Amino acid sequence: MPKFSQKSLDRLHDCHPLLQMVMLAAIKKTDFSVICGFRGEKEQNEAYASGNSKLKWPQSKHNKTPSEAVDVVPYPIDWNDIRRFETLGQIVLQSWEADVAEEDRAGWDLVWGKNFKGLVDWPHFELKRKK
Repeated sequence: MPKFSQKSLDRLHDCHPLLQMVMLAAIKKTDFSVICGFRGEKEQNEAYASGNSKLKWPQSKHNKTPSEAVDVVPYPIDWNDIRRFETLGQIVLQSWEADVAEEDRAGWDLVWGKNFKGLVDWPHFELKRKK
């Protein structure tokens, strides 16, 4: 069974407990790495400047404490294998529905960056409060 490296666990540690729950459930089903949880001011502004984020500090969900966003990639990493990102994303969304208790996720949705308008962000998942 796959498991997170210590580096992935450290990055996940700074994320909202719901993101931790869903990622800890998903890792039991497929191998992937956490590449970003909380993002500080310097990192966020670099992501913005490079075109990897549409938001400057402190507007990203990565900038909250705990982070309401996480970036994950299939392991081993191949940025050109979109099929594997699609598979991972489906597993994460299924884990949200099946493995995170309904009462825990009450009031929250899990949003996948694949579905963003404009910048498609395959690795990105974020929590969004239900209206």
